[in-house]
Amino acid sequence: MAADISLDSPLMTLGQYGQLLDGYREALNQSILTAAPESWQPMLASILPAYWQEWLLPLAGGPFFLLFLAEWLYQSKRGNSKSFSWRRAMTNFSLGGSYLGFELIVQALIVIPICLWLYQYRLFTIEVTWLTAIPIFVAVEFSYYWFHRASHRMNWFWSAHVVHHSDDHMNLSTAMRQSLLYSVTGWWLFFVPLMMLGVHPVWVFFFYALDLIYQFFIHTETVGKFPKWVEYVFDTPSNHRAHHGTNDEYIDQNYGGVLIIFDRWFGTYVEEDTANNPVQYGAVGETSHDNIVSLIFGVFYRMWQRFFRAKGLKKKLKVLLPPPSAV
Repeated sequence: MAADISLDSPLMTLGQYGQLLDGYREALNQSILTAAPESWQPMLASILPAYWQEWLLPLAGGPFFLLFLAEWLYQSKRGNSKSFSWRRAMTNFSLGGSYLGFELIVQALIVIPICLWLYQYRLFTIEVTWLTAIPIFVAVEFSYYWFHRASHRMNWFWSAHVVHHSDDHMNLSTAMRQSLLYSVTGWWLFFVPLMMLGVHPVWVFFFYALDLIYQFFIHTETVGKFPKWVEYVFDTPSNHRAHHGTNDEYIDQNYGGVLIIFDRWFGTYVEEDTANNPVQYGAVGETSHDNIVSLIFGVFYRMWQRFFRAKGLKKKLKVLLPPPSAV
């Protein structure tokens, strides 16, 4: 039942706002059911009404935190605990929590409605089946590659992504060091072409979530190199350590999330060389610290300062569009 909300009133009551969210939740759940293969619908119908937004964050955060503690304990027993500190870990998980919470709100109220509207004008309708799931996931990974590459090569997107790279150590908690500004800068725009092609937005975001979950496990120094064929195909801990390096040889390379094949195809792959060139972590020109407000808004604020000081549209665009090193 829709909430009875008067447009003459500038504010909604808590009850009216709750009704509005309940109505949206029901519509969103129904959109997931509509996109799902028919054989999956009974199972999904029993799960979706259970207020999945409320248990999503603790479900993801709890196991990740326990794995981080296990990694810390393991490295401490080996005498390699210098990359760990409670202060840094709490900063990283706090950043991750704020990112996930804000992302959930913006997706529910803005991003998904826009994507569902755009989906009406798709070229085809591509169903998710056992035969199409892997190709669709690879297409999502391809979209992620270009989003991640833009996040390093365009100052606008870097202003959010810099938070993740500002850690001068590497452990599982680094994966949670994210910025709530991702939604503001528009990461989801890179996935719109896939939706317009015919993949339902809910499935695009589902596969993207799987991509991000995988990436949690590659932020570690605990795991060395895998066999060559694995390193050739997948974004492994070794490949991702190189991505986080500020060394000249490593910087702005290895953009893949789950797969590393697109980096090999587009000439952005580099192999980690621990013997001759150990990775130096961090973000060029930025100091690694634990001030959450400064981490989230520092680079973003300075970018807008330069933008408003610049005279003329061309100079303003030169603030937003070039690589960070050029601004």
